[in-house]
Amino acid sequence: MKIMDREQLGREIYNVSHLTGEFLLRSGKISNEYFDKYQFEAIPHLLKAIANEMAKIIPSNCEVLAALEMGGIPIATALSLETNLPVVFVRKKAKEYGTRRFSEGIDITNKHIVIIEDVVTSGGQIILSAKDLRKLGAIFDRAICVIDREEGGSEKLSEAGLKLVPLFKMSELKEWALVDSNHRPLGCEPNALTS
Repeated sequence: MKIMDREQLGREIYNVSHLTGEFLLRSGKISNEYFDKYQFEAIPHLLKAIANEMAKIIPSNCEVLAALEMGGIPIATALSLETNLPVVFVRKKAKEYGTRRFSEGIDITNKHIVIIEDVVTSGGQIILSAKDLRKLGAIFDRAICVIDREEGGSEKLSEAGLKLVPLFKMSELKEWALVDSNHRPLGCEPNALTS
């Protein structure tokens, strides 16, 4: 695996995740482009490089990573392997059977945690999960994400008393994006994955 600097990583994330075509958005609008975050989360060398870069922005007092369902889970798991910090997996709502827990993993009472998310748009789910995590006794003041879409999430989190620390802002990724008609990261050419 080649070592990438931050800008190269950003380019690869954008190129693999930026899709063109016709897409129905959650808002009901039709768009001719779409950013599919699961594309970069599914490629091992990108996930490893993301974890390597994100490890640099984890506060030194962090005791537990709190992975938000669903996109935060692969990011936090890779980050846990990189930092040796344990992970708690945070559900959107407590399951109605078995343990009936909202968070799975170690006890986070009085632990310094950092919320981990993949992409932040409005910040709404982080705010909801933060309330539940505080009820469990977790101590935190920030969320870390791979990409801030710069659509108001950082401001809403700030109003809720949380600092958003993104690895990348979407404007950076767009600025660095390679003009490449194939939109495939290095090592993921069609035959590279099957040979």
